[in-house]
Amino acid sequence: MNIVEAVKTEGEAEIISRKLTLNAKGNTLYADIWRFGVNTALRISDLLSLTFEDVTSDKLVIKESKTGKTRYIDLNSSAKAIIERRKKAQPDHTFLFQVDSNRAKNKPVSRVAVATAFKAVGDEMSIQLGTHSMRKTRGWLMYNGGVSIEKICKVLNHSSPAVTMLYIGITQAEVDATYHEFVF
Repeated sequence: MNIVEAVKTEGEAEIISRKLTLNAKGNTLYADIWRFGVNTALRISDLLSLTFEDVTSDKLVIKESKTGKTRYIDLNSSAKAIIERRKKAQPDHTFLFQVDSNRAKNKPVSRVAVATAFKAVGDEMSIQLGTHSMRKTRGWLMYNGGVSIEKICKVLNHSSPAVTMLYIGITQAEVDATYHEFVF
């Protein structure tokens, strides 16, 4: 299994979004997936299966395919804007992130296509970028913003804070640095 990284700054996350649009020759599909994924912290399998019916209100209730756990997500302004823009642009689509192809009518974009688009941008930026980077980025940005590990654990629907710490990539070097940052 390939290890993917979290994007460590909002600036980098924004650059990724722009590059995804540029690489797709102006099509915002992959950039929208990236932004929506960072904003909701959904796994790619759950993200790609979303229909417009699933996301019509300010809240999203989804049963995670991996864990079977129910997640309640209060959609922020960025996530709502993506939904509204995509629905307006493609009113006949069923899926939030749907393919516009005669060969794959009424199907969501594939996980492989998303992974390929993300990897290409990651290679340009020397980042191990993959579909799971969206969740890791959400966790890292929250952690870096001062949100407690316990709350991040709850947002990501992890079983324990220890899992979350490993997941967002808190390194031994970062732990070691605290001994020099807080001197009594």
